[in-house]
Amino acid sequence: MTLPDRIPPVDWMTAAPTRSLLAALGAGGAPVRFVGGCVRDAILGLRPADIDIATPETPETVIRRLEKAKLKVVPTGIEHGTVTAVVPPATFQVTTLRRDVATDGRRATVAFGTDWAEDAARRDFTINALYADADGRLYDYTDGRADLAAGRVRFIGDPATRVVEDYLRVLRFFRFHARFGKGAPDAAALAACAAAADRLDRLSGERIRDEVLKILALPNAADALVLMQQSGVLAAVLPAARFDAGAFARLVTLQEAVAAGGGSDPDVWPRLTLLLDQAGIPAEVIAERLRLSNAQRLRLEGLLALPVIDSGILQDESAFRLALYRLSAERFRNGILIAASRQAVDHDLAVARAIATATWQRPVFPLRGADVIAAGFSPGPTVSALLGELESWWVEAGFAPDREACLQRLRDRVQLTPDD
Repeated sequence: MTLPDRIPPVDWMTAAPTRSLLAALGAGGAPVRFVGGCVRDAILGLRPADIDIATPETPETVIRRLEKAKLKVVPTGIEHGTVTAVVPPATFQVTTLRRDVATDGRRATVAFGTDWAEDAARRDFTINALYADADGRLYDYTDGRADLAAGRVRFIGDPATRVVEDYLRVLRFFRFHARFGKGAPDAAALAACAAAADRLDRLSGERIRDEVLKILALPNAADALVLMQQSGVLAAVLPAARFDAGAFARLVTLQEAVAAGGGSDPDVWPRLTLLLDQAGIPAEVIAERLRLSNAQRLRLEGLLALPVIDSGILQDESAFRLALYRLSAERFRNGILIAASRQAVDHDLAVARAIATATWQRPVFPLRGADVIAAGFSPGPTVSALLGELESWWVEAGFAPDREACLQRLRDRVQLTPDD
């Protein structure tokens, strides 16, 4: 196939914030280029998550030019040559051309330079070392376009050397292969990643978490996990993982079917749960390993603690409503899909019920503790117990009894055991 030497400028390249930034950075005559994932994604017709810009000018000069143009600048990684430019509603990472002076597997000491090819040579993969100017002209120093067209994720230079520079590149390799690769992975790259598996413990939990969650979110996550398992990388980053490729692939298929049917988009948390919930390791241990936030930990704990969901619960309307009410729509939906991925629940039934949870509006129980107290009980455990009993009756009745019916049920109930 013929490879383009330029890309048609897309909307984010021609947007007013982008033009304002480029004008400010180019005020001294130095070339300014888009770099990395945003260029790669533009070639593929995808919308980038971030916009990165490279310049041969030093961070101090970049800051001075942006401030002169009255643009907000934040020195987010200035020791590595990176500043963040804020041009509402957009943000940009602006980085000075660099070369590595020293690396230790986690971070690099860099020296600033003016050589574009040298800057490209320090990047991880050829498909991430593409540059484009404001008019869309491409600059490719590592044959990244050919690799992108072939669906080949290839390290720049010697794979083993590149991995030792930053062990996070091992996880990034599996992520990028799952997203952009076609066919078998690059053999040299895979071998370098497998050889480095026992050194991944040098990475922080935060860095591992971010990459693992990104991998799990991909449509081809199952294929990535198979490669990670075969190479020893999965066991290195998630020792508690119990990977069943068939079950995981079924879960992805189920999630996609629910999304196509108008339900929720695929969620990464049941995928992580499927990897971990047969290991018998407490959620707090996993949360510490991956440095999960409190909200993330609670989501994982909630899924790991789900009761068994079987076809009987899904086939019985009353049981379905009760479980939905007790567990919440999100937890129950994910529990259904996890059960179906293990073939404990029929695929079509699971999809239909999971879609139904997306439109569920949780009804509000008409009574409160104050109603029980007004009926003759003093505040305390008895009030909570009686309120719970009444709520269960109301749920079993299909949430149909209104407030007056619930109050009558309360009056009938407390006549038997009034509180003095």
